[in-house]
Amino acid sequence: MKSASRITPIAAFLAGAAVLTASFTAQARELSVSTVLSDAFPWGQAAEKWAELVEERSGGDLTLRVYPNSQLVNGDQTREFSAMRSGLIDMAVGSTINWSPQVPELNLFSLPFFMPDEAAVDAVTGGAAGGMVFEAIESRGVIPLAWGENGFRQLSNSRGPIDEPGDLDGLKIRVVGSPLFQDTFTALGADPTQMSWTDAQPALTTGAVDGQENPLSVFDVARIDQVGQEYLTLWNYMNDPLIFAVNERVWETLSEEERDILRETAIEAGEWEVAMTREQESERLAAIQERGVKVTELTEEQHRAFVNATQSVHDKWIPRVGQELVDTAREAIEAR
Repeated sequence: MKSASRITPIAAFLAGAAVLTASFTAQARELSVSTVLSDAFPWGQAAEKWAELVEERSGGDLTLRVYPNSQLVNGDQTREFSAMRSGLIDMAVGSTINWSPQVPELNLFSLPFFMPDEAAVDAVTGGAAGGMVFEAIESRGVIPLAWGENGFRQLSNSRGPIDEPGDLDGLKIRVVGSPLFQDTFTALGADPTQMSWTDAQPALTTGAVDGQENPLSVFDVARIDQVGQEYLTLWNYMNDPLIFAVNERVWETLSEEERDILRETAIEAGEWEVAMTREQESERLAAIQERGVKVTELTEEQHRAFVNATQSVHDKWIPRVGQELVDTAREAIEAR
């Protein structure tokens, strides 16, 4: 009996330790994060940075597993928001363009030539208009946490220099699955062709499409010049902010501490990625030019011609985006 009484406290301790270990194991949680691009690009690096910071701050109790190349939606990047909203995806670092079919307010950033520079983008995302956009996203079952940046989108093609709207007449330009993009390039006289990025590169290689539009980071890393895109026009016609977000139902299952970690690390990763993307712009442009790409920079007069040619797009789309939101954004831009 004495021997048994000596064993009992040890057994109790071991049992308690086992329960404690099981408790910690149960607390550890992995969430899926969708991105369109891999970590070869700043976009994918933003998601990886977020995952790194979350694991570090949570001590490994909360981890993010990044799924690049839109693999959770079979390569269809425009389905990402719907998949996150329904719970098929826990979280995402996504594009305002790709999410705009489900959140019309996000078309604010795709209005052609609406945001002239990075200061304008910051004024919008960091001000009242940015708050209104976040409210619109949250009203659709997704919690936005922070901003990132895919950058200003530039135009490339295989036919020749483009410095006036007439140069686009009849050119087949690959665009993402957004009706606003269709309207913009139609207004410019082009033949917009909708396709995913997965399908775009083969189409450019074969000449099925003549051109495309993307940020310099994508043009550089994807070596778009190697698929016949020898001419690049810097026209800054729209900027594509990224958004760090989480499914609302997933968010509700998290503790306050976990929510704080996710939000704080998203903001930190976003600020890191925005700074990196912008710092690399001049270096990327130099590298692109060194590879023989002919770069056209528009004069103020040439730029104005494109603005005038796309005014009808504003007339059609501002009511869809929301007049109040557009006015609030315009005030922030003018006051920057």
